[in-house]
Amino acid sequence: MDQTDAILIAELQRDASQPYTALAAAAGLSTAAAHERVRKLRDRGVIRRTTIEVDPAAVGVPVLAFVLIRSERWVGDDGTRDRLAAIPEVEEAHVVAGTASLLLKIRAAGTAGLQDVLRRLHGVGSTETIVVLESFFDRPVHITGP
Repeated sequence: MDQTDAILIAELQRDASQPYTALAAAAGLSTAAAHERVRKLRDRGVIRRTTIEVDPAAVGVPVLAFVLIRSERWVGDDGTRDRLAAIPEVEEAHVVAGTASLLLKIRAAGTAGLQDVLRRLHGVGSTETIVVLESFFDRPVHITGP
């Protein structure tokens, strides 16, 4: 990956709906060359998917919480992953090192919804929940180039 790829990725992260002509202009390429580079980035798995960013409050899920799960048993298995993936409020699930075994990112409509998710997690291990009061920013992956 080179600096041109980094420019294309940064532009797509800023606005994935922009036309290839705009991407080409930003990267100093022809439209065909920009299209081909983006295709190759997708083929190599650098660009995993194209999506949109939704305002959680606007769609009724303003409560954001991070949940640390401590477990005496190994939780980095397919069964745990599948059980967590079946809970739609769990946006992210990470196996972590440290005193906790898992870190979850959860969005809910309110504290009652958050409590319901925590109830469904009961039995996995002990939990520590951190409710977010305000988010300063949430940035995409930063590419520094080659």
